[in-house]
Amino acid sequence: MDTADTTDAADTVGAAGMAGRAGRAGMAGAIERDGLPEWLLPVRSAAETVQAEQLSRYLPPAEGGRPSAVLMLFGEGPAGPDLLLIERARSLRSHAGQPSFPGGALDPEDGDPAGAGPVAAALREAEEETGLDPSGVQVFAVLPDLYIPVSRFVVTPVLGWWRQETPVAPVDLGETGAVFRVPLSELTDPANRARLRHPSGFVGPAFEVADRLVWGFTAGVIDRMLHFSGLERPWDTTRTLSLSEDALGLSYEGVPRAQA
Repeated sequence: MDTADTTDAADTVGAAGMAGRAGRAGMAGAIERDGLPEWLLPVRSAAETVQAEQLSRYLPPAEGGRPSAVLMLFGEGPAGPDLLLIERARSLRSHAGQPSFPGGALDPEDGDPAGAGPVAAALREAEEETGLDPSGVQVFAVLPDLYIPVSRFVVTPVLGWWRQETPVAPVDLGETGAVFRVPLSELTDPANRARLRHPSGFVGPAFEVADRLVWGFTAGVIDRMLHFSGLERPWDTTRTLSLSEDALGLSYEGVPRAQA
């Protein structure tokens, strides 16, 4: 799921973000914050304090919206610390061919959307899409709920540490086109950073990594977490990209109209 522009956030991190998430019934038992590698501690600190309005201009409505969750999974690969992403199948009705976090809508068996349901959903969806073993994932934080207006998804980003890695690959090629890992060194490299302007009016951060263009909701969350965790390096924010004709044709169902 990849549509919200997450770039116009305030730059003040406050404790209210963590306080708001503490109210989720049953969430505390699903989170294990200790035992992380040192390089991941700034990410945990940012996740525990950042507020929803610092991550996105699109906040969940008071009522309505479809509960969903994504897994922002950090690991240590051959090139060092990295992030697990998928590429959605090109045959899908929306967001086709777009890089994203593993994730999707909550199912009834995941549990309470206001409790531990989003954690269960993020792990379940990641297993269904990539084949990873959820028992090897340590969930260390949950971000505030965000909103994707075009699909009406209320999205909970779940942050995990891939403590015990297992092989990953697309489980169903009708849903997932590819599974890939992106080193944080590539995500923070200024040469790989840009802003993307879509003909619909959408403007947001983008990353040219792993021979792909990561944009939309996923790029926005990555951008803000790099910023608030202090991992961001100065980059040329005036550099602007456009989608290829192929990607443009696939993207039109998944982009908010006239949102700049």
